[in-house]
Amino acid sequence: MDIRKIIAAVTAAAAAALAVTACSSEKNSGITASVPIIEEPAAEFTTTTAEIIPDETFPDYPVTYPEIEKQATGNIYEAELARLSGEVHEEYDVDDFSGTGYVTGFDGSGSASVIFDIEAPSTQHYDISFSIASNRTADCSVTLNGEALTSFETADDGKFTLITIYGVFLVKGASEIELRPENGDICLDYLHLSDNTSLSKLSYDAEGEPVNEDSGEAAKELLRFLSENYGKYMITGQYASGDDNAELDLIYLTTGKYPVIRFANFDVPRGQYDESFKAVDACAEWYRNGGISCVNWYWKSPSEKNVIKTDETDFSLAKAVTDIDIAMLSQEEIRGLYGEGNISEECYSLILDIDNMAGQLTSLKNKGVPVMFRPLPEGCGEWYWWGADGTDAYKWLWELIYTRMTSYFGLDNLIWIWNGQSKDSLVDRSTFDIAAVDLYISGEKDYGSKFYEEFAAVQKFVGSDKLIAISECGSVPDIDSAFRDNAVWSFFGMWYGKYIQDEEGGYSEEFTSRDALVRTYNSDGALTLDEYKEMRDGQ
Repeated sequence: MDIRKIIAAVTAAAAAALAVTACSSEKNSGITASVPIIEEPAAEFTTTTAEIIPDETFPDYPVTYPEIEKQATGNIYEAELARLSGEVHEEYDVDDFSGTGYVTGFDGSGSASVIFDIEAPSTQHYDISFSIASNRTADCSVTLNGEALTSFETADDGKFTLITIYGVFLVKGASEIELRPENGDICLDYLHLSDNTSLSKLSYDAEGEPVNEDSGEAAKELLRFLSENYGKYMITGQYASGDDNAELDLIYLTTGKYPVIRFANFDVPRGQYDESFKAVDACAEWYRNGGISCVNWYWKSPSEKNVIKTDETDFSLAKAVTDIDIAMLSQEEIRGLYGEGNISEECYSLILDIDNMAGQLTSLKNKGVPVMFRPLPEGCGEWYWWGADGTDAYKWLWELIYTRMTSYFGLDNLIWIWNGQSKDSLVDRSTFDIAAVDLYISGEKDYGSKFYEEFAAVQKFVGSDKLIAISECGSVPDIDSAFRDNAVWSFFGMWYGKYIQDEEGGYSEEFTSRDALVRTYNSDGALTLDEYKEMRDGQ
């Protein structure tokens, strides 16, 4: 174990003592939850580590990356002097361009590209800007030395505009940057290479106090731990598809380490209460075993077509929105509003589901379990029904959930994760503790160093006083790259299914190579369950 982890355990005086403290079981009078609240203690949890033996032992991997040497630069690389691949040609008869011309005539099939051979004057982070004009929006992909870097969409005003990729790490010397329009024609004038200044401004100043002023001590201690170790380590996490923790056991078998955070998806049961009890118990057991539990709510619409995807449901959030303040009303009062025609059936159905979920979270509260809670994932998009009717409706629903669960049900054990992923969908800062994003790369195997832009963008609009984390990913982060790029996420949660298991239940290398998984879980910059428990025991 890295000496820095031992030092952190000694110096972080108030960090991470997540004691199994009994929380009050008192509830607001008049509350009616559709899901029975579990009052009985769960069966004692027995860890499976004694039954599972990893394939081999693994060394610790120190955080390493090349020494960075800041040097100002501003080099221009003209497109007409670059290498052309596929059916593409140069133009010289249009005004307002740099150099002797620009490159255009892409056939829209994605087969043609422009390759820039650049020379980085020093090993450091750079901003790469492309001067592009297009009459129609076009999707462009960018690769660096043959590996996917990013993609973007052009403007459609026909004017040359700079599109910048911030914080690209280049080693001193030659590199190859390829730009490929995937579905349309563009006019590409030049590439501008300049030294980056934005990544050095990123900071880890999370306040460490829950937004819910009435939070219980266990929730306060959990958020305090996350905040005090923000920027020092990336906390490991894995989604569990069921109550048996098969995915977490598989990580231990493959790497010799367990993740700290167990991510689980809760559902609103419709008559299947036994299954919801099992999910609650599994979260409580993981906490009693020394870990952290995170509950995600992929909310199946409260309608006849009980699904999450917009194009598969008949539910409309817009029809549920009301100006009446219903967050603090009892179900009986809300039922009266519905019966009088003052609120819609959609609105009434929302409340029933929210109260259902609150019943399960109250069960965890009564078991003394602090929970990281992520409702309404990926609220920026239209693919889920809670984001399909615009940001105003989404924000109204978020506020309703937050107020009803914290103020009406008195849930003081929740750390709130906002996963809106966009400045436009940003909810009131006083209603979330952590800003998280879901990060997947189509067709890519390993994470690499591709997500520093997202970290910087989120911190820019939520502020440096909020924790920033990866709520979902298809492959584990590269810890060395994260520290090199000054984009050290608070934690990550790798999705289950094909992202980790093959059809026989063994480890799948389709999205994360075995070596990458091993290096991440044994990196001195990552925090695993054994190290987390050691830090707790040292308090």
